Amino acid sequence: MVNITYDASGTITATDTDGVVSVYNNGDITWTLTCTALVWLMIPGLGYMYSGLLRRKNALSQIYLSLVCLAVVSFQWFFWGYSLAFSETGSAYIEDLKYFGLKGVLDAPSMGTARLPALVFCLYQLMFAAATPMIALGALAERGRLAPVPIFIFAWSMLVYDPVACWTWSANGWSFVMGGLDFAGGTPVHITSGTAALAISIYLGKRKEWGTGRLMYKPHNTTYVILGVVFLWFGWFGFNGGSALSANLRAAHACIVTNLAASMGGLTWMLWDYRLEKKWSAIGFCSGAISGLVAITPACGFVGAPAAVLFGVMAGTCCNFATQLKYTFGYDDTLDIWASHGIGGVLGNVLTALFAQASIAGFDGISVIDGGWIDHHYIQLGYQLADSVSGVAYTFVMTTIILWTMRFIPGCRLRGSEEAEVDGLDEHDMGEFSYDYVGLEQDVAGDGDAFGSTTGGREPQHLSHHRGSDNESAVEKNVKVHAIPAY
Repeated sequence: MVNITYDASGTITATDTDGVVSVYNNGDITWTLTCTALVWLMIPGLGYMYSGLLRRKNALSQIYLSLVCLAVVSFQWFFWGYSLAFSETGSAYIEDLKYFGLKGVLDAPSMGTARLPALVFCLYQLMFAAATPMIALGALAERGRLAPVPIFIFAWSMLVYDPVACWTWSANGWSFVMGGLDFAGGTPVHITSGTAALAISIYLGKRKEWGTGRLMYKPHNTTYVILGVVFLWFGWFGFNGGSALSANLRAAHACIVTNLAASMGGLTWMLWDYRLEKKWSAIGFCSGAISGLVAITPACGFVGAPAAVLFGVMAGTCCNFATQLKYTFGYDDTLDIWASHGIGGVLGNVLTALFAQASIAGFDGISVIDGGWIDHHYIQLGYQLADSVSGVAYTFVMTTIILWTMRFIPGCRLRGSEEAEVDGLDEHDMGEFSYDYVGLEQDVAGDGDAFGSTTGGREPQHLSHHRGSDNESAVEKNVKVHAIPAY
């Protein structure tokens, strides 16, 4: 039982049965709730970015999955996810069911800070839990079935995200107790999602045309990619700055280094791409910005601004070259999620060990750390490597077990048919599209059919019933007649 009182300014004071008093700061609550909304925007942002990078016939499925992922994880977090990650009474690897169904998650002080009630902390952490599997779901693009995805999301969140979040951020977690530094999710978010994407890519196998040269398509909508990255970059201020759980100097510093690393990552990746084709690539800049954001995530509350420049340059370089690993090892990672998030997350953890500073962490007036190599705390590299290797190994093995278990459950196999791959997931699994092909064809043809004859505003006969046919041949080839690229 917690007794809540308010003073004249509206400041909330909570007193538990043992007489322990916690004062909740309204400014911190406001800042954390604002950051919650910012991180929420990142989830559809991922959908738009992934959608733009794919071919037109698969464009809608990733935007759809972003909302499905948010909904499924919201239920899982309510049901037992929050309790498994932050119940305070479990083990070093996973918590117990003390807060099952969010029982008792109201006005008691949160695990993250006594300045926030548990309810606010729970809501903020939900956004991280929902964004993480959405990053990994990009690996399903163009060849995964949509029907079993909610089951996979629920199982993966429970068996992978919740335990890793526990060992990283819970006061009981082995990595936290050991001394691992992860301010905003290098391991729970990026290493787990990137590694899961790798496991999914290997499990699903290659797309039908992989390795034939016919998959060398360009993103169908670069504007979608840029829009998605705008949402992500904007939301990342809440992702990293909000992880201070307080409207303080440390939060402001986290925002500064986040923006700096993203900027340098984008410029670096774009310059590496320029050397190949002598063209300035918007896709390259966006990819680099994401890699810089990923790398700075575990470090943003611990490193200074000069280090953030290095984080961006290193991420833009290492993640760029890591995109070639799929050709070396023969796996089909459609959207290079392992290269950007897996490699970027490990890189960020390692660089944190080198450049973390006790003085930066102390900006909030509370946190005390030993720092990294720059503070002559050399064992920190061992801590960061242990956390990173554990995150990769655990996630890969557990994700593979989930995928193969689902394979033998009727209706739950994630690999789609060759017909679905040819038609596109939008046509085969959804029966809906990102674009009105008929309207587009009419606009280009001047309200005529593909051969210019007048239809009086009616739907052209040859496009009126294309369901069940090859999405490429039935729809996009008609658009090609008017010199509009299909991909």
